[in-house]
Amino acid sequence: MLAQLFFTFFQIGAFTFGGGYAMVPLIQREVCEKKKWLTEEEFLNCLALAQSAPGPLAVNTSAYVGYRLKRTLGAICSVLGAVLPSFLIILLIASIFHRFADLPMVQAAFLGMRPAIFMLMAYAAATLGRKTLQDKFSLVVAGAALLLLLLGVPTFIVLVLAGAAGYFRRGGRNVSAD
Repeated sequence: MLAQLFFTFFQIGAFTFGGGYAMVPLIQREVCEKKKWLTEEEFLNCLALAQSAPGPLAVNTSAYVGYRLKRTLGAICSVLGAVLPSFLIILLIASIFHRFADLPMVQAAFLGMRPAIFMLMAYAAATLGRKTLQDKFSLVVAGAALLLLLLGVPTFIVLVLAGAAGYFRRGGRNVSAD
């Protein structure tokens, strides 16, 4: 299982461009749909926790999944798998990029990649949004969060306020009490 965690996240890390948000749909597909390691609800909770914690989203998500399945060793294997491809690729690129950065072909490639990466993030948001934004309360919290972020409120504050809204909405009760 440890090797499976490592290689699953290594593959995701090796074939995803655009950062952690671009990795979310791939992680979700592998972890929930293909391998069935987590349910969709567990994955949404994982993302909420990963986004709340300091550090890159993909690293936090891989750590959560690995820890959930195989505790500390699972987290270590998953994180190594997720970051090793990026580390090796960046190391290689950094050693030669300065020679090619100004070439029109390289600039054109980056120009084409930016909108595709944006759409990968939008796809992840839409996919998860369909599962998350299912009632008036979640729509109001999402709208308020977006407004606060656009106003420049720090992400951590927005997450604390959203968590408090959920807590008070439930009257401080356990979710399973309903």
